[in-house]
Amino acid sequence: MDNVIYLTAEGIEKVKTELEYLITKKRPEIAQRLRSAIEMGDLSENADYSSAKEDQAFMEGRILELEHILKNVVVIEEKSSGDQVEIGSEVVVREEGYDDEETFFIVGSKEADPDQGKISYESPIGKALIKHRVGEIVRVVTPAGDTNFKIIKIK
Repeated sequence: MDNVIYLTAEGIEKVKTELEYLITKKRPEIAQRLRSAIEMGDLSENADYSSAKEDQAFMEGRILELEHILKNVVVIEEKSSGDQVEIGSEVVVREEGYDDEETFFIVGSKEADPDQGKISYESPIGKALIKHRVGEIVRVVTPAGDTNFKIIKIK
């Protein structure tokens, strides 16, 4: 289970799209850059060749990473509602001392995007919320200090 990677269906599509782009567009583009640089001769002093090789190595590493993700992915099903927070839950919380509510969608670490309200189940807030229920007050330990969140709704 150590290799399990949690993604939503949307996240899986993004990975597939990026992988397809790298294989069908980027890889041939870099191969052409390498051919052009080789045709110039003297590769030891050729900055274009060095740059293309670096780009190729980075791209091939990214392709391997994306393939690894797709081999080990577990689809996060969006929960229509639930009585406790789990991966795939959308959770409405209120931070102690504030009136505003915040909404978090609990996702896997590869898909986390706090600016979009997507937090990893492995993050301090995600870890704290998992397995808790509406009405409970959850203590979150972060590097900036401890905070309490009240779970208002689980969607």
